[in-house]
Amino acid sequence: MKWIQQLYNWVLSWAETKYGTTVLFFLAFVESIFFPIPPDILLIALALGASHKAFRYALICTLGSVSGAVIGYAIGNMMWLTAGGDFSPFANMFFNNIPGFTVELYESIKNLFIQYDFWVIFTAGFTPIPYKVFTISAGAFDINFAMFMVASIISRGARFFIIGWLIWKFGPSIKTFIDKYFNMLALAFTIFLIGGFALIKFAV
Repeated sequence: MKWIQQLYNWVLSWAETKYGTTVLFFLAFVESIFFPIPPDILLIALALGASHKAFRYALICTLGSVSGAVIGYAIGNMMWLTAGGDFSPFANMFFNNIPGFTVELYESIKNLFIQYDFWVIFTAGFTPIPYKVFTISAGAFDINFAMFMVASIISRGARFFIIGWLIWKFGPSIKTFIDKYFNMLALAFTIFLIGGFALIKFAV
């Protein structure tokens, strides 16, 4: 969609300004709640422009994302359902306006939380799966907040610091690799990680 590309270009344009770091935090924050463009693209652009600051940018991105996750959780926990258990007008606003956030997806996530709790948040935070959907859903389903925070910090931190490390280590030459393969490898790693724990649990 054209508006998505325009939004993508707008996000990238901040890398050329003195407000890049502030905008990185803000974008990471709102992406955990509703914003459709992941903060990775601005993180990469900023780190490429100053690779010695790559870990600083990764930390800012992590702090922004986890802070936004707290707000997403609070929204789901306090504003998502009416006293009678129906979707609130606020929830319907999200269903009607956030791309891909449907009632059917919400219900399927509920079943995932019942089965996998920690791993659901970790997978959403580390892979390209829309994290915002899971932060709000976690609050709506009253998932243990401490577990939610631990999973969010580990997964978001791992994602952003790996990107920062790759740019710090290899410079501009790694950008194409990140653009093409990072999300795919992150998803594969998560599948193998969860699968490994599942096998251990099954064996025991």
